[in-house]
Amino acid sequence: MSPAPRRPRAALAMSRDAASAVLDPDTLTRLRTVVDLAGGPVLDDLGTPHAREVLADTELLVTGWGCPPLDAPVLAAAPRLRAVAHSAGSVRGHVTEACWDRGVEVSSAAAANAVPVAEYTLAMILLANKEIRERARAYRETRRRGNWLSTPQRVGNYRRTIGLLSASLVGRRVAELLRPHDFTVLLHDPYVSDEEAAALGARRVELPELFAHSDVVSVHTPLLPETRGLVGRELLGLMRERATLVNTSRGAVIDQDALTEVVLAGRVRAVLDVTVPEELPAGHPLWDCPDAVITPHLAGSQGNEWRRLADLTAEEVTRWAAGHGFAHPVRRERLAFLA
Repeated sequence: MSPAPRRPRAALAMSRDAASAVLDPDTLTRLRTVVDLAGGPVLDDLGTPHAREVLADTELLVTGWGCPPLDAPVLAAAPRLRAVAHSAGSVRGHVTEACWDRGVEVSSAAAANAVPVAEYTLAMILLANKEIRERARAYRETRRRGNWLSTPQRVGNYRRTIGLLSASLVGRRVAELLRPHDFTVLLHDPYVSDEEAAALGARRVELPELFAHSDVVSVHTPLLPETRGLVGRELLGLMRERATLVNTSRGAVIDQDALTEVVLAGRVRAVLDVTVPEELPAGHPLWDCPDAVITPHLAGSQGNEWRRLADLTAEEVTRWAAGHGFAHPVRRERLAFLA
């Protein structure tokens, strides 16, 4: 009888809270069937003697939120490291140039994390067009339903125009979720052709048209030097009266001072899952503004949605250990375009 094939050596590198939240016992069991997973505590500090001992023969790191940077000193301590399977979205915080220079294979669960972000976005689009927040507030204050036949024509989701800023993973998923609805979908992404936009069910437009003609603009662009403050006073000034801006990408993509001005003036409504800073100061005027909905960066995976991240990660590790490579690889040349 031939001996069983050797399983690659692997270790977990992330915060202990992330490991407890995302990697449930079933997932750990799945991982242990295909890799030789190092025992002991999860590696949340890669400079300790224990971490250096584990890294010495680690071929695969399963990473997550809170993973320290995999810089040159870490890689020197991990001479056999060949791959990183990230159990969350962006890898930009821990996969360094040293990893790319070595040729480390990288996978991410960004595709799984895009699902709840897109679902959140769809929900906010539908609720914004129905003016749920305003109408619920009026109902609470008057305790009367009023004459529903006098509802203004601006209310509702029939034949509204939705603008998507960027055909990112999330943006593409949102476009897919919008298909069953009676919407016209506009898309701005300088790297997408007219034909590609049409395949997504959208019409490609330039930025001014996107903002001027949309009832809801949903921002999905990554934060890059050229996109910082991209949505500024000029574009916000083009938005339709009482249109809604939804941001689930990065707060700094929007000029928040300019947005605050138009929202406080009652011209535009905002749904912000991300802000600058990440937690707005207690005295910020948007907190008490009836036209602003601020959520605590909850659009991404939370609660039972972490299981989706775990499942994708386990599938990626299984593929890699069998020699089939990652199904969701992160490429060095595409890193700048990822959130």
